[in-house]
Amino acid sequence: MSNIEQTLSIIKPDAVERNLQEEIKKKFIENGFIIKKEKKIQISKAEAEEFYKVHETKPFYEELCNYLSSGPIVVMIIEKVNAVLENRKLMGATDPLKAEDGTIRKIYGISIDKNSVHGSDSVDNAKIEIEFFFKSWEQFFAKLLDKVYFLQSKFFSRGFWVCLFLKFEFFFVLLFYQSQINYF
Repeated sequence: MSNIEQTLSIIKPDAVERNLQEEIKKKFIENGFIIKKEKKIQISKAEAEEFYKVHETKPFYEELCNYLSSGPIVVMIIEKVNAVLENRKLMGATDPLKAEDGTIRKIYGISIDKNSVHGSDSVDNAKIEIEFFFKSWEQFFAKLLDKVYFLQSKFFSRGFWVCLFLKFEFFFVLLFYQSQINYF
């Protein structure tokens, strides 16, 4: 039985600054990952502090938060069988000098601090981290907007309101036919 998982991956500011996001995404795809969602954002220091709260007592915490909020990042939900473990293998050791050849950090990492990528370290943390960057309500409204934009594009010359009217008209037609079906 396959164990398909989702995990969070972040392309960090040093890699985005060097415009490596497409090369890094290509590495994920070449290694069998499916990028389910992605967005390029910049987070505040307060958001970085909340995200890295698990490291709050560690000496590198302040520097880590400053770094993650220092520039744009690309956050992605990636999926694969055993995604958490496979992502950790693909990223390599935190220190690029100690990472295995062919790993993302060995290829693109600059230093232990600027190691280009972050990945969730467990399935439970992956769920927490995904929710942090891709809120449930945000995912719901993104899907809803996709449907509205699709309908709008179908009837673009008539405008959005015509599209909305047709959507509701279709709904009422379905209700009418539903009421006409004899289930017994």
